[in-house]
Amino acid sequence: MCAARRRGRPVTEKDRDERNQRFAFDRERAATAGVSIVGGADEAGRGALAGPLVAAAVAFDYRRWSEPDEEALVALDDSKRLDRARREELYGEILHRALRVVCVARAPSTIDDCGLHVCNLEALAEALQRLEARPSVLLVDGLTPAATAPSCEVVVGGDGRSAAIAAASVVAKVTRDRVMRHLHERYPQWGFAEHVGYATESHHAAIAAHGLCVLHRRSFRSVAYRQLELGA
Repeated sequence: MCAARRRGRPVTEKDRDERNQRFAFDRERAATAGVSIVGGADEAGRGALAGPLVAAAVAFDYRRWSEPDEEALVALDDSKRLDRARREELYGEILHRALRVVCVARAPSTIDDCGLHVCNLEALAEALQRLEARPSVLLVDGLTPAATAPSCEVVVGGDGRSAAIAAASVVAKVTRDRVMRHLHERYPQWGFAEHVGYATESHHAAIAAHGLCVLHRRSFRSVAYRQLELGA
C-alpha cells in the first residue's frame, strides 16, 4: 500500500493522471534513447536569504519497476506544490526505489564569492556527474548546467513534467530543510526552523533585531538588507 493511502491522505484522479503523465514522459525519453535509466536534477534554496543551495539528482531504472512502484509515488510533484508531510513521505519512497540519489551543496560563503547563478549551474552539473547512471537519459529542470555536466536535456517546467526531475526536486528540498532546521539549534535567534532561510516577515524581523549571521548570503539583494545597509 502506498504511503499516501497508509497515512490516510486521499489520492485523487488528478494525482493519478499527473503521475501517469510524468512517468510516461520519462519512459518515452528512455525508449527513444534505447535505455531504461532516467536521471533528473533540480535544486532548492535558490531564492533563500540564508543557508546553502542544494542540488539533487535522482536516477530511476524503469526496467526494474512495476505498477506498485509508480503507485507509491502517485503524489510526486514539484516540491513547492507539496506540504512538508507529503514531501517527507515521498522522500522515503524515492530513496527506496531510486537506483541512485546524489545531493550537492554550495555554502553561503561560496555563493557570495562565486555568485548564485554560477553556483546553481555548477551544483547541478556536479550532481549529474556524480549520479554515474549510464547509459541513461539525463534531464534537468529549466537551466543549462555548467559545461562539466554530462550530456543532458533541459526541460522547462521539468519538475511538473518529469518524474525523475520531480523526485530530485523533493530530495533537494527535504535535504535542505532538514539542514536548516538542524542549524536552527545553533542560531535560534533567526528562526530557521520556521522559514528555513527564506524571506518572510518573521525572518526580516529577526534580521532587523539581530543583524546577519554566518548563514546569511551577503550578496543577496534583499529589501531587509538594504534597509539595514547590510550585504553587498
